[in-house]
Amino acid sequence: MVAKKEFECSECGGRVEKARIFEVDGARICANCLYGGAVPFEIWPIGVVNNKLRRSAAGFGTDGPRDESCIELVPSQKRFLYKLEEEKFITVVYYLHKRKPVKSIFERGLDGKRTGVFATRTPDRLSGIGIQDVKLLKVEGTTIYVEGLDAVDGTPVLDIKMYWSSVKNP
Repeated sequence: MVAKKEFECSECGGRVEKARIFEVDGARICANCLYGGAVPFEIWPIGVVNNKLRRSAAGFGTDGPRDESCIELVPSQKRFLYKLEEEKFITVVYYLHKRKPVKSIFERGLDGKRTGVFATRTPDRLSGIGIQDVKLLKVEGTTIYVEGLDAVDGTPVLDIKMYWSSVKNP
C-alpha cells in the first residue's frame, strides 16, 4: 500500500493530503483554513479549447495568435446547441488548468496597479474558474468557433452561456 503524501498547513499546523493544500504567497494553506466548512463538489467538462495559445513563460498573459479558437464539445453535448448559431456573442466558462501558485496581492499585468486577485483577470486564482465573453463566429457539428478567447490550448470548458448584455441592451 502506498502512503499518501501529507503537508503541514502554515496557518493551523494540521497535516493534510496534497489535494487539500494550496500554495498562497509561498505558504501551504489547507482547504479548511481557506474555505472553512465549505464542501467541494464535482464539475464535469463539456469540451476543450483548441487553439495555439500558450501560457507566457514569464509574467502574465498568453503567447500565440489570439484570433480564432475552437471549442470542441463532447459529442453528447450536441443536443444543447439548438439555435446557438443565432447568437452574436456567448460567454465561455472554463477551468484554469495551467494556473500557478496564488499571490494574494501583486501588480496586475494590465496596468501595473497593485491589487488583490479579485481585482484582476489573472489565471492564478484558487477557484480555477475563468469566464469570458467572446464573439461567436460559427457552429459546425459540435465545434464552436469563437474570437477573443484567452484560454490556452487544452483548457477544459465547463459551460457555454448566452451573452447577458445582448439581452439587457439589445
